Order: sequence, then C-alpha cells, then structure tokens
Amino acid sequence: MTRGSVENFESPAKGLKIIGKPIPRHDAWEKALGLTAYAADFSLPGMLHGKVLRSQYPSAKILSIDTSKADRLSGVRAVITAKDVPRNESVTRFGQTHTVGGGFEGLYRVLADKKVHYLGEAVALVAAETEEIAKKTLELIQVEYEPLPGVFDPIEAMKPDAPPVQEGRPNIITHYEVVKGDVEQGFADAEVIVENTYRVPFVDHAYLEPESGVGWIDESGVITIRVSTQVIEHFRGVADVLNLPHNRVRVMGTYVGGGFGGKEDITVEAFLALLTFKTGRPVKLTYTREESILSHSKRHPYVMSYKTGAKKDGRLTALKAQLVSDAGAYVYLSPWVLLYSMVDAAGPYRIPHVKVDGYTVLTNNTFTSANRGFGAPQVCFAYESQMDELAAQTGLAPHHVRMINYLEKGEALATGQVLDHHVGLKEATEKVLDALREGSPAAGKMKTGKGIASGMTSYGRMVFLHDTSRSHVSIEMDGSVTIRAGVQDIGGGQASSLCQITAEVLGVPLEDIKIYIADTALTPLAGTTTATRQLYMSGNATLIAAREVRKVLIKKAGEILGIDPVKLDLADREVIDKEGTGKGLSLKEVVRACASDGLPLYHVALFKAPFRNVAQFERIEGQVFPDFTFGTHGAQVAIDEETGQIHVLKLISSFDVGRAINRLSVEGQIEGGAIYAMGYALTEEVVLDKGVTRTPSFSEYLLPTSMDVPELTTLLIESGDGVGPFGAKGVGEPSVCSVAPAIANAVYDAIGVRIYDLPLTPEKIVKALKKVKDR
Repeated sequence: MTRGSVENFESPAKGLKIIGKPIPRHDAWEKALGLTAYAADFSLPGMLHGKVLRSQYPSAKILSIDTSKADRLSGVRAVITAKDVPRNESVTRFGQTHTVGGGFEGLYRVLADKKVHYLGEAVALVAAETEEIAKKTLELIQVEYEPLPGVFDPIEAMKPDAPPVQEGRPNIITHYEVVKGDVEQGFADAEVIVENTYRVPFVDHAYLEPESGVGWIDESGVITIRVSTQVIEHFRGVADVLNLPHNRVRVMGTYVGGGFGGKEDITVEAFLALLTFKTGRPVKLTYTREESILSHSKRHPYVMSYKTGAKKDGRLTALKAQLVSDAGAYVYLSPWVLLYSMVDAAGPYRIPHVKVDGYTVLTNNTFTSANRGFGAPQVCFAYESQMDELAAQTGLAPHHVRMINYLEKGEALATGQVLDHHVGLKEATEKVLDALREGSPAAGKMKTGKGIASGMTSYGRMVFLHDTSRSHVSIEMDGSVTIRAGVQDIGGGQASSLCQITAEVLGVPLEDIKIYIADTALTPLAGTTTATRQLYMSGNATLIAAREVRKVLIKKAGEILGIDPVKLDLADREVIDKEGTGKGLSLKEVVRACASDGLPLYHVALFKAPFRNVAQFERIEGQVFPDFTFGTHGAQVAIDEETGQIHVLKLISSFDVGRAINRLSVEGQIEGGAIYAMGYALTEEVVLDKGVTRTPSFSEYLLPTSMDVPELTTLLIESGDGVGPFGAKGVGEPSVCSVAPAIANAVYDAIGVRIYDLPLTPEKIVKALKKVKDR
C-alpha cells in the first residue's frame, strides 16, 4: 500500500494537550498482538453449538415441518420452530426509546411461519453437543414447501397486480417527497437540461468477523448474551421475544470485527436466547461466511431518475428526481434509509426549485437495511454524475459548476433545514484540485482521467428519535480514572475517543484510564453505534461527566491552595497554577481531600440531541439531523480500452472534520472509507437471480485487496464548528459518500463514456466503448 500525505489546514485549538494528537488507541497493542477476544473467541464449559435452518426458496408456503428425526438424533438438545417461540412477531426497534410512528417501526419475525419470503430466511434453530451434530440435525429436519410466485424488481413490485411479499400490506412501504419552489418553472428558466437514470446494486458489508455470539443463563437466572453487535439495546427486543421482563436479559457487546451497519439489526441474539432458554445451557452460534452473505442485510439497490436544469453559466435552476429502493422481504430500516436519501438527494447545492419523490418497496430479495453511508452514497452517485454531465453540456470545468452552486453556512437545504455550522466544501475542493495537479503515477499506454465529487452526510440520528446518550466518569483514590459507557466499539476507536476526551479534561495520561463498554447490566446506555453518532453523542456525554468531576477537583484544590479555581488547571497528574506561581498539588492529594470531605468523585451525564416531534412524514420539511459533514473526493484512473480494466492511481479525500479528537483515528476512518467505497465503485455486487444469491462467497463477491489500494492522500480541515465535543464532526460514514462518483467522473474524463450503473466493471467499459464506436 502506498500512502500519500496527510495534511491539516488549521492549527489545533490552543491549550489542548491530548485532543488532536495522533496517539495510539488504548486498545492498539492488544489488537496488534492478536490478544483482543472477539465474539467467536469466547467459549464456556458445557457449551452447546447452535445452527440455523434456512429457506431454500425466495417465496413459498411452508406446508409442514417435521422435526421428529432431528429430535431423536443423539447429541441434539433443542430443535425450535416458529410454534416454539413465545412471541415470534414483534416490532423492529433500533435502540430508540421514543415511538415515532409513520411506518418507522416494521415487523420483526424471528422464524418463518407458514411462508418464507426470501432465500435464506430462518426456519428452525438447533442446539447440539458438537457443531458436527448440529449440522447433521439440520439435514434431518424435513420442510415441505409449495413454491409461490415472487417479485424481484422493485419497479415491478410497485404495480397493482404484483404478488404481495408480506401478507396484509402493500409492497410500497413508504413514499416521501421533498418540494421546494416550482420545479416546472425552474426547468422553464433552464438553458441546459440533463436527464439520466442511475442504478446501484445490492452490496454486502463483507466484514472480517461474521455474526457470532455466546448465550448463557447466569447465577441469577438472567439470560446473558455476549455478542458482536452495534446495538446492545436489542436486549429489550430479545426479552420481548421470550415474554420476559427487560431486566432478565443482559447483552454484553464485544469489540466488533467490522460492522458497517450489518450488525445494527438483530442477528444471532434472539436465536441464542431461545436456545439457551430452552436448554438451560450455554450456546454458541457463529455464521459461516456463506451463511452471512446469504442471510444478513444488504445495502439498498436504488433506481434513480434525475433531471437537472441550469443556466449556461452553470448556475442550477431545478432538480427533479425519483428514487426507488429495494427493501427486500422485510421493512427493517428501509424507511429510515430512504429518508436520509431524500434529505441528501439534491446534494450540497443551492437549487431554487426541487421536487424529489422517493419509494421503498418490498420484494422477495434478501432484506436490505443499514450500510455505511445509510442512503447517502446512492444518491451522491446520481447527483454528482449529473454535475459532471452539466459541466460537459455547458463546456465549463466540473469544479467551476460545483463552486458556484455550493451551499454555505446560513443557507437552507431543499427540505428547509438551515445549515447552522460550517460548510467546508470550497476549501475541501480547492485542496483536492491542488493534490490532483501534483505528479501522477505512470500509466503507460492506458487512457488516464481525473474526477472529483462532493458530498454531504449527516452525523447523529434523526432529531425526531429523541436520541440520548449516557456516560459515567469517576476518579479513584490513586488518581486513576474509570469510564463506564454502553458504547459498542466497532473498530472506529469509539471507546478510545472517550478515553482521550477524559484524559484531556482531567489531566491524566491515557494509561491511567480504564474504560468499560457495552454491557446493558453494568454500563449506562449510550445508544447505538450507528449514524456516525457515538463521538457526537457519547463524546459529549463523557465530556460533560469529566467536566463535572473536574469542577469538584478544581474547587477543592483552590480551597487548599488559597487560589481562585479559575486560575488552576489539571495536567500531568498535577493541579497547577496557570499564572506560574509554582503552587500546586498532586492529583492524588486532591482526590483524597475530596474523599475525606465526602465530595462526589464521579458523575453520570446525560447528553440529549436536539428533539423535534413531526406530525407527518410524507413531505420532509425542516430540521431532520443535528448537523452534516461536508467533503470532496478526487480520483485519478488509468483505463485499458481493450480489456476495460480500471486502475485507480490516486484517491484524495478532503473533509472538514470540525476537530480531530485523534488524528490517527480520523485518518484511518477516512482512508478505510475510501477503500470501502472503491469496492462499491468497481467490483462489489451481490448478484441475485430471481432471489437466488449467485455470489455466495468471497470467490464470487469481489473485494478490493491490498494490491488494489492506490496512492492515498488525506487532507483534514478543522473548522472547530461541529456539534461534537471540542467542535468535532463525524467522519465514519461521510468518508464513503463521494468516492464512487469521483471514480465514475474520472472514467468519463479518460474515455468520454458515462457509465450509469455501479459497479464500473470492465465488461461495462468495453460494452460502452463498443457502442460509441458502432455509432
């Protein structure tokens, strides 16, 4: 891997000692040495092994299930079907405690009952003494199916005569609209109009660690599940499945070997609870790679029709779009993802007249749900391709068309939400353009091209979810510090960032801090590790908690020293006089004095995001998110016109990150996001043929490898104007948003051919070039 430069264009905030530094994470050595215990690394004495029987059809009636042979197999301890589940159907919830309505809570079905709706749907569970016996048990369960007609194209599924996917409900789950001005007047004012249809595919999360967990019943009779998850708050849903009080289920989140949204839904938790509850013994369940690809959620495919109008000078006048997303067989997070897409659909641009219609539709494909970017990458591919098409039609430079239309702080999106914080697009694009002008890798006889794309992605959940997060910070008698927060760490340094924030506030080194995370019984609930929200939400909660502890320490130190507390600071395990009198105390002395006087040396903080209630959801208006992260990607490609092979030579990322809490983590998120999205652009697609997965393993589902990683350049802008701690913004999901259109625009620049659907495979390049030559 060739790594380019990492540059910062604003000096760090004055006075910060630890924030902004490229400090190794608190868990870095454990991970580097392979000592971190992930979900599948855990075992218990007397543990059984679980397996899941899955549907062999994408749409079929279940006529009968005969488990008699499986029940009699030696070593089998449980066989469970839908009739054995205390509450087989409930509502999908994703950590929120506020009931939203408006179609946001869909059906959660544990095991298929009477009908299967997609290939790979769970039909039965088994637990046995060994994994081999569990596999054999699946073969002995006899399921009689009657195949039914299915529908596999979302456009077809919208038609009145399409087969219904779910009983008692239409295939169209949700319709939203965004309306601003008079779009027909906007097109009448336009001098140039560009109209195209774009398609993006099903995509797998392809995390290194498949879904896994271990369940057991503790000495108090509590069902305990140690699991790889992004949402420990699923303990409530699991308890509901068993008709148990919520405090009789405990979820312990492990460090996660990749989530990207795929572990936001319930995966193995309910299965483990059922098997453990029935057998009374510990049970382990780990999916195979093939099972993971077959059965878990995917990124939504979209069909996007865009019509964009502009003046000859490049100024936008109108945008009209229709978005149709494929939800697969269950609702899950599809309405949420579509809403994100609707807010982002017009891009970060000043457009007087906008009309966007969006639909999410049930089909008999594998269900779709959260994937990194959550609806933003799909529409970004469309609107940024349109911007380059407009540039071509007007004869203007692509960057010029963007620069004159970028929104700025104080202006409003098409939804009416005002951008109250810095919009760093112009700075980001200028930095990317400068980097693209620098020396380029050799490309031989291949055609080369350069492209840019800008994007916007929210961080923090939708404000009508009434999101909250909690964190507990305490200081011990020896000056060491403990953090307890129900944060799920999915590899982005979520836990480590809380340590760094606390170290900054309390003046202790990172090695003096111990953090406990992701335990519904022992850590204050911090909400989901989704929506690029943990730094914003739990970071702010931890900052509040640490500052409250600091107030107690500083006040007591001031009393002891006879100095105004405002003149004191905490640094290097000491209380120091900022005015340089030389007076001071060790942190340990102050802590002991506080303890002696019965002063609180801990604080549990609650941080609330902005709250808003929404009366209707069909027309999206007003504030939807706390804030957005803005940035630009640049790409340089080389293309072999004979084979259609695309080689990405350079990928440049520039984002306003607000404030980098840990520079290494920020750079890692942005660089990792660039490669994650490069796969979306070039190779990754879950191919479904009438609901049947044709890419069941990494032999067919093609991921970028280390040999494909181009020269990477990461350019950080620190405006300090985010809503996170110390002015930080989120970067985990924004980092993937605009890579695919930047590469597509570079391809167009190289060969003069536009590809309208992802991935940009060699076959599509060759076919498009041949079509041009045959004209």
